[in-house]
Amino acid sequence: METIVLIAAIILAIGIGMRLIHLLNAQHDARIAAHRFSDPLPKPPGLPDDSGHRAHHGDAGR
Repeated sequence: METIVLIAAIILAIGIGMRLIHLLNAQHDARIAAHRFSDPLPKPPGLPDDSGHRAHHGDAGR
């Protein structure tokens, strides 16, 4: 009988822990969604444009 009570207590503790972690993750996700991130920094002048980088070197290894 004591073994059954112990197993039930362990399962209950695991369930409560899972629920607590779920609630904390939901709060964290809501906090991240509400945060306004800044715009990306502009590229400094004088740097080459990397939009065609792969097109020039795509077949170099073949």
